[in-house]
Amino acid sequence: MPRPKLSPINELSATLPSLSVNEKLARSLVSSFVSLFDPRLDELNDIKTSVSEAVTNCIVHAYRDSVGPIELTIRAYGSGVIYIKIKDKGCGIADIRQAMEPMYTSLPGEERSGLGFSVMESLCDSVEVKSRPGAGTTVVLRKRIKSRMEYAH
Repeated sequence: MPRPKLSPINELSATLPSLSVNEKLARSLVSSFVSLFDPRLDELNDIKTSVSEAVTNCIVHAYRDSVGPIELTIRAYGSGVIYIKIKDKGCGIADIRQAMEPMYTSLPGEERSGLGFSVMESLCDSVEVKSRPGAGTTVVLRKRIKSRMEYAH
């Protein structure tokens, strides 16, 4: 059964060039946006770390030796769910399942741990990855921010 379409209570979109300095900018944008909804520090850190991993994947893997756009969309829903989409138009992923395996890296010989997707999955409620070789990759992260009242009980 399809999920009902909910309208976000707030939304932010930005497009950043795939420069390493913009990983920090993406984290800051997401952090500022999510802070409006009074998250706990651990929730905010989980989201910032996951965004950092996704954006770093765009910079390092999607565009490799070139610069291209990274589209960032952040939405907040009344249910406390934060939706974050990170989209690139880079080289794409041939085998998503393999790419999401811990310790896998598409850059052999590099000092990369291959844990980006594993980190995202451990810190978010859901991680969706869609990709086509030559057409880019879209990563959607979802994390529910619990209300302060929920922590009191």
